[in-house]
Amino acid sequence: MVIEVPEELKDLGEAMREVVAAVTTATRAAVSGRAVDYAQVEREIGERVAAVERAVHRGLLGRLEVDREQVEIGGARYTRVGHSEATYYTMAGPVVVARALYRRDGERNGKVVDAVSLRSGALDGGWLPQTARAMAHLVQQGTSREAEQTAVQLGRLPYSRCSFERVAHQVGELYVGAHADIEDALMDRFVVPRAANSVSVSLDRVATPMEEPRPRPAGRPKKGAAKRPVSRVFRMAYCATVTLHGREGQALHTIRYGRMPQGNVDSLCDALAGDVVALLAKKRDLQVVLLTDGAPELRDRLARHLDRERIGVTARQLVDFWHVVEKLGRAAQVIHGGADAAPVVQRWKLLLCNSTRAVPRILGELERSGKRHVRIGDSCPVHDAITYLENQRERMGYVVARLLGLPIGSGNVEATCKSLVGLRLKRPGARWKESTGAHIIQLRALALSDRWDDGIALTLRPLRRAVRAA
Repeated sequence: MVIEVPEELKDLGEAMREVVAAVTTATRAAVSGRAVDYAQVEREIGERVAAVERAVHRGLLGRLEVDREQVEIGGARYTRVGHSEATYYTMAGPVVVARALYRRDGERNGKVVDAVSLRSGALDGGWLPQTARAMAHLVQQGTSREAEQTAVQLGRLPYSRCSFERVAHQVGELYVGAHADIEDALMDRFVVPRAANSVSVSLDRVATPMEEPRPRPAGRPKKGAAKRPVSRVFRMAYCATVTLHGREGQALHTIRYGRMPQGNVDSLCDALAGDVVALLAKKRDLQVVLLTDGAPELRDRLARHLDRERIGVTARQLVDFWHVVEKLGRAAQVIHGGADAAPVVQRWKLLLCNSTRAVPRILGELERSGKRHVRIGDSCPVHDAITYLENQRERMGYVVARLLGLPIGSGNVEATCKSLVGLRLKRPGARWKESTGAHIIQLRALALSDRWDDGIALTLRPLRRAVRAA
């Protein structure tokens, strides 16, 4: 077999020859009958194939060059000011490409640009789109140190921990800056499952470790004292979900959102309302449910932003069924104690799901127990249960909700608090700044919502620019 390689792709031919040589060597060892360290074979073949991949990229990136005295970019004229070599970072490693540099006419000290970076949509520093996307995905899953170790084991993305950190936050900054438009575009593309019967909207809070400046103590600082002392404090971040449910209340698809403690929660609720409006436009018979725990702030925020005037239908409000059961379970332990409490809680659960008179009946039992003011530690479980039922009774229409096939639990947003914030942001010793935390929490929400590919494609698309000879 003879493969013809153009002169300008000579490097590719050399790299392919190395692959064939490595395979030939491995073949000879394979036919000897001896045991083979095949992990080593895999690594060697992978390194040779990566060299082929780099040679391909070097040739293709070189073809993107537009070396003219003057070019047009976005309707503006640019003049060539010199040439230089630049490093571009691919999935298989870095490659060096020569390119011409241009500066916009009339801008004496303006930023220089090049056709290769603009036409390929590379991030600042030469990170190619797929490379940046993959690095950001690894960092939204775990720390940059873990991302580097994962890359080593996979034999791809041979870059340092600092590079993973820097690139992920570049992608995060681009996404956060345009997330409202991107989320609208993703919702426009979304196809509502035919089995969808209702859509639930939930909002919750979760403690997040933040880094905040700490005042210096008065007087002369001690030797070795921090120049900029900080404190690790916990602030409440917000998580939200929009979930489509089937006819028995089962979750079909969940879109997840997150905001750091100082993020704009009202804009988040506006986004939730916009999603519901878009879903109703696609399937008009969807029922809408607002599901939260008993916190008045969460309940009122959702009710204010998703009222009938905004979304066009009246949303049914429910308090999470399992929060109610949790309160009743603690009260039952005080009243009945030990194993006798479990059957009582089970009976109360059945009442709540099947009887419209469940709340007054359970309240009567709690009151008649005579243990309203019995304290367990710092709390009065029976008193807490009574107060909770009295405050939330208007949002405990579980019987009608079950007849309509609606969800009665906010487990989707509870799980989001754990997977979005708990698993990634609340690592031992972790602390976050508002801006960098926003990059990670929003990228992670995108990934957990199964919208990563489309979302990042929309994020990076504006970086691609046409460059034409003037």
